Amino acid sequence: MTTKPAPFIWHDLITTDVQAAKAFYAQVIGWSMQSLPEHDDYTVLSAGSVGIGGIMAMSPDACERGAPACWQGYIAVDDVDVYADRILSGGGAVIRPAADIPNVGRFALVADPQGAVFIIFKPQGGQTIPSAAPTTPGLVGWNELHATDGLKAFDWYSEMFGWIQSRDMDMGPMGIYRLFATGGEPVGGMMTKMPEMPKPFWAYYFNVESIDDAIERTTKAGGKVINGPHEVPGPMYIANCQDPQGAWFSMVAPKQ
Repeated sequence: MTTKPAPFIWHDLITTDVQAAKAFYAQVIGWSMQSLPEHDDYTVLSAGSVGIGGIMAMSPDACERGAPACWQGYIAVDDVDVYADRILSGGGAVIRPAADIPNVGRFALVADPQGAVFIIFKPQGGQTIPSAAPTTPGLVGWNELHATDGLKAFDWYSEMFGWIQSRDMDMGPMGIYRLFATGGEPVGGMMTKMPEMPKPFWAYYFNVESIDDAIERTTKAGGKVINGPHEVPGPMYIANCQDPQGAWFSMVAPKQ
């Protein structure tokens, strides 16, 4: 079992149009992209020399069910099968049982007890993902859970993955926003979702150099800005967006 907090280490886009998504994010975020030799249906996204995630096509059965395009985060664990069992016994769900990705690692698609979906993952051979400064443009700078009950959700993730409460921010009628860490500085936050949001979900924020420039690139490339830009503690600016295929994503930049 993991003896230290389990971090987010990878983020994938599951989309209905891979080529269109690649063109969009190359323009908006500036990632470099490369297909894996053994998995030409999977495109690796990199910020400079650092891999951050990938893009892959939604499965035909998911398309038939009308599943939306979405981003999914990977949490690194030391035993996928054991954690899948723990998640199930802890009130969560195993959506796709543990399976191997040849020459990559082992994963399972799971959900917390309130229904937010994520992936647990163990890289093959215990290999680690190269790191860079947390604020490097193109990296995922923040992982944010919109839960049915934010504080109750934190208790579950803390118990399951060893995440540490960093500090709480009182948002008035919107409730408490709890920052959490997986070692060192905070890497994300949790809150109770807005009533108009149909179900709990994880949202991911990509670092950009300028929020105004990134918003301009987003709309020019066919995306939508749903909220923002807003100033948040840091001080930073954020914007919540949708890509042309409907996947939600967010961007964060330092105040200039």
